[in-house]
Amino acid sequence: MVLFTDPELTEIAPGAVLIRNAIGDLDEQLLREVSHLAAVAPFRRVITPTGKAMSVEMTNCGAVGWISDRSGYRYEEDDPISGQSWPSMPDVFCNTATQLAARAGYPAYSPDTCLINKYSVGSKMGMHQDRDERDFRQPIVSVSLGLPIMFKFGGTSRTGPSVKVRLTHGDVIVFGGVSRLAFHGVGTLRAGSHPLTGACRYNLTFRVAR
Repeated sequence: MVLFTDPELTEIAPGAVLIRNAIGDLDEQLLREVSHLAAVAPFRRVITPTGKAMSVEMTNCGAVGWISDRSGYRYEEDDPISGQSWPSMPDVFCNTATQLAARAGYPAYSPDTCLINKYSVGSKMGMHQDRDERDFRQPIVSVSLGLPIMFKFGGTSRTGPSVKVRLTHGDVIVFGGVSRLAFHGVGTLRAGSHPLTGACRYNLTFRVAR
């Protein structure tokens, strides 16, 4: 049960929490790690099972990585581009995700993967569920860095009503419990410039995949 004693913590749905400005002065360190990871496993636009290229670029770190192609959505131990294991998750990633999950009411959280999304101007993410993980009892921790974007959080139906929240640099969404399989997505990234990320937005999504 989440106890809402933190003025920057807001429940947007049962089990789903928005934490404003949760990253603080860790932002530059997290972004440096993103650059290091992308040097090993470059950002790429994956293909959906229907053959459409996603507008968002992505990469992964951790024990497994999320991929998509005509064979479907899934986690794999190796990067299909390099054939090598995904780069290890930096300690600051794991520690940050664990602390954020605990702050949102999910103690003893230990992610084994992080999907890193890079949004350029015009990129968006349609309403979807995160359901390729094995244990839905574990929450998703989603960290926003860079330009603002409109986040949409719904229920168990793709076309059902949704809550809209404007996410800014350092904001975090944690969702689990009855909202673990809620449909969610983001609108189109608008033009702008952030002092740390330029014309981009990064989204770090931590999961327990295995």
